[in-house]
Amino acid sequence: MFLSVFDLFKIGIGPSSSHTMGPMTGAAMFLDAVAALPEPPDRISASLHGSLAFTGVGHASDRAVILGLAGERPETVDPERMEAITAKVRASGRVTPPGHAGFDFVPDRDLVLDRKVTLPGHPNGMIFCAHDATGIRLRKVYYSIGGGFVVAEEDMNEIAKLAPIANHDPVPYPFTTAAEMLRMAAESGLSIAEMKRRNETVFISPAELDARLDEVAAVMHGCIDRGLSQDGTLPGGLKVARRARMLHDKLVEDSRRSLPNPLLANDWLAVFAMAVNEENAAGGRVVTAPTNGAAGVIPAVLRYIRDIHPATAAGESGESGHRCFLLTAAAIGGIIKHNASISGAEVGCQGEIGSASAMAAAGLAAVMGGTPEQIENAAEIALEHHLGMTCDPIGGLVQVPCIERNAFGAVKAVTAASMACKSDGRHFVPLDACISTMRQTGIDMSEKYKETSLGGLAVSLPEC
Repeated sequence: MFLSVFDLFKIGIGPSSSHTMGPMTGAAMFLDAVAALPEPPDRISASLHGSLAFTGVGHASDRAVILGLAGERPETVDPERMEAITAKVRASGRVTPPGHAGFDFVPDRDLVLDRKVTLPGHPNGMIFCAHDATGIRLRKVYYSIGGGFVVAEEDMNEIAKLAPIANHDPVPYPFTTAAEMLRMAAESGLSIAEMKRRNETVFISPAELDARLDEVAAVMHGCIDRGLSQDGTLPGGLKVARRARMLHDKLVEDSRRSLPNPLLANDWLAVFAMAVNEENAAGGRVVTAPTNGAAGVIPAVLRYIRDIHPATAAGESGESGHRCFLLTAAAIGGIIKHNASISGAEVGCQGEIGSASAMAAAGLAAVMGGTPEQIENAAEIALEHHLGMTCDPIGGLVQVPCIERNAFGAVKAVTAASMACKSDGRHFVPLDACISTMRQTGIDMSEKYKETSLGGLAVSLPEC
């Protein structure tokens, strides 16, 4: 089984990888299918289903579809131009993506958030249609399956079919489970990061791998920096105030006054994580890690390594700290995605914050010099204590409780890594068992607690 580090760490925009980046990507995939038609259609329409419909406006899913049909991509769209692009489409009733002649597309008519029909393949379903005078020329169904991954309906069954032959992947260390990962590490004498590096360099050069890892780390740090420089109110109608800058300034002032703070590391982790997720909520540039809703956990721990715990900066086996951290985190994230889910709409927030915390804990344990067994233990501790967490965003916005949950996920990750690295790696619950439990818990969880805003905190606030 091979999932690239860059499948899990995608540079994109907020507020949601599944609900913003996914629909934008789905629209782009549909345009590719339209380009293959012998004659171009006159009009395009789209409908969003399941969780995408219930929380689509809060997640800017409607805007994402418009941007995607206009030819924009999550990794390259300018956040400062998004509103102007969507306003132009709404005013003209047309989209003119590069390479196409242009199509009629009136969002108020041609973009439907269908809360009545849930598509069978996944809670995040999308239908795109191309029309001409004779009717529908092309109909495509796509599913946004978490972390910005989008799969066409016809490929959903193929994903399941590939699982039994995953060990045939053309990489030297095709581990599909944590048990296989530990066995391969023991047999090869390599660290988890080194095995992941050798898998990645089957497809890209070592220099390109390092450059792209450096870019991911730089975007993560840049997102923290932007979040710490901003204040005001987040968009969406809840009138949630940005707090990261204020908390940061208080910490800096306390430091200048030499005030004792036994919780200093935790406070900084919270500030770093909140800065990222406030940027995400504002639709800014973020890295899915492994999703947008959980985008603050891993950058917060990465900044912790740089600023709070610099002794970890060298990493294991000479690998630079941030590269070792990201490679190890991606190894754990790939196992979780392969055997369970990173989608809040599929398994609740345990699949988002829980997965991010496990990935961050593993990465930190690696740069702290942990053994593969200690790294696996760190991931299990972090994930175990997120089991059962629901996804219940108030108003469908990735703000409450999502921003603070990232702060706590980062704190749990550091605690888990510390606990694991102080032990010998032997522990009671294997990571694989914890992942399996998360999957089954997600299956058993009521749909109203899985990113629909139909239960939990989303419906528990008293009327004002």
